[in-house]
Amino acid sequence: MRMTSSSTNPRNFRNDIVFAFALALVCYLAWFVRDVLMLLYVSALFAVVLTPLVRSTSRFHIRNWTPFKGTAILVLLLVLAAALIAFGYLALPPVIRDLQTFSQEAPARLPGILEKLKRIPFLERLNDHAISGKVQDLASNAASYLLASIKDWVGIFFNIIMGFILTVYFILEGDQAYRWFLSFFPPAGRDRLDQALRRAELRMGKWLLGQASLMLIFGVSSTIVFLALHVRYAYALGVLAGAMNIIPVIGAAFTIGLALLVAAIDSWGRVLGIAIFYFIYLQVENSYLTPRIMKSSVNLPGLAILISLLFGSALAGIPGALVSVPTAVLVSVLVDEFLVYKNTD
Repeated sequence: MRMTSSSTNPRNFRNDIVFAFALALVCYLAWFVRDVLMLLYVSALFAVVLTPLVRSTSRFHIRNWTPFKGTAILVLLLVLAAALIAFGYLALPPVIRDLQTFSQEAPARLPGILEKLKRIPFLERLNDHAISGKVQDLASNAASYLLASIKDWVGIFFNIIMGFILTVYFILEGDQAYRWFLSFFPPAGRDRLDQALRRAELRMGKWLLGQASLMLIFGVSSTIVFLALHVRYAYALGVLAGAMNIIPVIGAAFTIGLALLVAAIDSWGRVLGIAIFYFIYLQVENSYLTPRIMKSSVNLPGLAILISLLFGSALAGIPGALVSVPTAVLVSVLVDEFLVYKNTD
């Protein structure tokens, strides 16, 4: 027995050392390609969330013709392109026209703008020369920043295109990739993991439906208020409000700031009206709409959603914030399945 123990222990010890070094090497290499891994993860998660929508489209039939998965993706892309074209045709011309008019009338309107700036608290003591100098410095800094960040914007645009292509491929070949992923696990726990991941997929699909409902409510109500207050670019701001609401907290904050800035061009009364509307709406959404819609779909507490948003935005910026809630859903399902000790009595 001693000889058997002495002969097996060194082998197990060597295996543990080799495994530790291999794991350290994998982590070291993963750190260098972390951006690529994050892009793959975000694309895969988007594919999981959008797959139920593609399946619903593929079940739609006209007489005897039923689109397969690739055709369903093409139909969804055409619908998205048509929506973007319609938005650009209806919402962008007023913005472009006002920008052209402002650039032509800027020299004549500059004294009036300076007078309005003087009425802002903490700026009334500045003279015209100081304010104009600040404006010129701000404009020059903004121009230099835009020139310096062209390379970054090109990289962001490339990542968006690649993420879009990867998402389409994951939707088309996701079943094969999913079976390949499960093949790395032993047969004893493979079925259990498969059932847990399918539950997570179902909850992610419900999250998309709930998030789409919140986006629609927020966009429609914002558009109605903008039209009632005669705010410029009411339709564009309303559509943008609904679209940006897919990003929790950050999207709504950006929309509110932009709407207040546009309203401040014409009247401080409109600024007050928009501020009152958003204050009331956020109270209703946080206390009534979100708990009722998201609780039944995501089944996560608000603190977990906020923490996941912070981690997602810190790790991957806006794409990380977009997939933060589905990631929290996935983690909660896996933790509940494999780490939580349940009472079976």
